[in-house]
Amino acid sequence: MKIVILEGKSVGEDMVFAPFYNLGEVTIYPKTGPEEMPERIKDADIIVANKLPMCEQTLSGAEHLKLVCLTATGTNNLDGEYLKLRGIQARNVAGYSTDAVAQHTFALLFYLWEKLRFYDDFVKSGEYGSGNSFSCFPERFLELKGKTWGIIGMGAIGQRVAEIASVFGCRIICYSASGSKYDFQEKGWGQVDFDTLLKESDILSIHAPLNCYTENLMNLDAFRRMKKEAVLINVARGPIVNQEDLYTALTENLIAAAGLDVLKVEPLTEDNPLGRIKDSRKLLITPHMGWAPVETRTRCLEEVVKNIEAFLRGEDRNRVY
Repeated sequence: MKIVILEGKSVGEDMVFAPFYNLGEVTIYPKTGPEEMPERIKDADIIVANKLPMCEQTLSGAEHLKLVCLTATGTNNLDGEYLKLRGIQARNVAGYSTDAVAQHTFALLFYLWEKLRFYDDFVKSGEYGSGNSFSCFPERFLELKGKTWGIIGMGAIGQRVAEIASVFGCRIICYSASGSKYDFQEKGWGQVDFDTLLKESDILSIHAPLNCYTENLMNLDAFRRMKKEAVLINVARGPIVNQEDLYTALTENLIAAAGLDVLKVEPLTEDNPLGRIKDSRKLLITPHMGWAPVETRTRCLEEVVKNIEAFLRGEDRNRVY
């Protein structure tokens, strides 16, 4: 089997690909553009990629291709109809990053919630040391206990965030953009409509897939219905939040702050209006790193190896097409 890894650098230069060499003849490219794919995969039986488009334009010349493996959970870069037409299987890695992304959700939240950038600068600037009080808090912040935490998307990550937020004493409400029915009564989590979610959430975090139900879900109309003190966290997919509308919401104080680990186009482009907001009390953007603790990335590659091994045995482990 000829295995071509197209985006090796996307999982980190510190990762080890040795297990793949037990499965076949391996070629690793640190980075690949869509225009480079046809030449690089023309003899491949299996390709491993992350965000590259898997469609007729990129795959048509790969006559031997049997399997596409993603080093990711999201599958919106797969043209399922074309893959099925060609008889090419596709597999993702699910559940490997649940704890990591939940962890990053709270990292973003606390940085904004307790104004940590402001207070770190306050101390390091010498302003704290030049005062005469042991404690100083010119920027107000609140307890989480008793606040309402709204969640869009109650898959594994959404539920993990709900569990942790519950420990802090938050009331949990959730919404399904696709209309799925949740049953979390015994946990005390309530499913609500979108309007109620927006109006009652003090913190609103997004953990949903990108699809026709969620794209541009968080737009200017949605922000206008939120509390002015609310904080938005998006660790799911960038296009769920309309970036231009979020810029307006933050600069016009429709909401208090936003923490983003994902953007519509990554990396951040010069024309993205969010790049003009320099106040870290209002906006925190991290470079799509919520999934990336060392253990999580290692687990991701281990899962891809297991997916290939299962494919070679004729098993459907993590098969999406």
